[in-house]
Amino acid sequence: MTTSARDELTGLDPFDIFDTEAARLDRYFSSLDDDGWNRPSRCEGWTTRDVLAHLAGEELYNHACLDDDIDGFFEMLEHEGVRGGFDGFNEWCVRRRRGLPVEQVLDEWRTKNAETRRRMRALGRDGTLHTSAGPYPVGLQTFHYDSEYATHADDVGAPVTPDEAGDRLGWRVPVGLFALAERGSKAQVVPVRGRIEVQVDGLTADLGPEEFVEAAVGRLPADHLLDSRVRGALRCLA
Repeated sequence: MTTSARDELTGLDPFDIFDTEAARLDRYFSSLDDDGWNRPSRCEGWTTRDVLAHLAGEELYNHACLDDDIDGFFEMLEHEGVRGGFDGFNEWCVRRRRGLPVEQVLDEWRTKNAETRRRMRALGRDGTLHTSAGPYPVGLQTFHYDSEYATHADDVGAPVTPDEAGDRLGWRVPVGLFALAERGSKAQVVPVRGRIEVQVDGLTADLGPEEFVEAAVGRLPADHLLDSRVRGALRCLA
């Protein structure tokens, strides 16, 4: 990882962003009727209700990290017969909540995520979180959560006001650049005059910041003209 990629995050508060994106989702979820809950999301095969179930279920992992109980988390998955890594875990979280009243699932997510956000803020950005990949800085993990929440808010169509859009893009681009560097992507990415220049194996692309973010989280439309090799190299937050 390059130092500059990490330094781009220095002036951003990951905990404030997490609070903002959680509040956006909460407002939107609280406004939905049955039709809204059953509306398809951008996550293939998932409705808006399923996205909520995913968010509620993944708090099991978030709390295991905070409790330094990753071994217990994986023992639970084995006991439940969950296979397929985190993809299997995500599907299990959704499946086991489909028969529950949506108000119950919303309350579960709201309560457990509030605890996650409170505890991570208390640990501070230089604290250490015990993740499935080993010890990891709390602040950086929070940036990953920020991106996930913003992505899922977009997946379900949670409103973003024009006044918010610029600042939101202003943190999502550097988080994407950091994630690429952290993953060791072969993509060479350089922001130039409000655009993102990309080189991958001799291929070049010039993306707007919105396109770059969508590529980083794996949400570019299927008919987008970006070469699949460049698209694959840029995907780092999904």
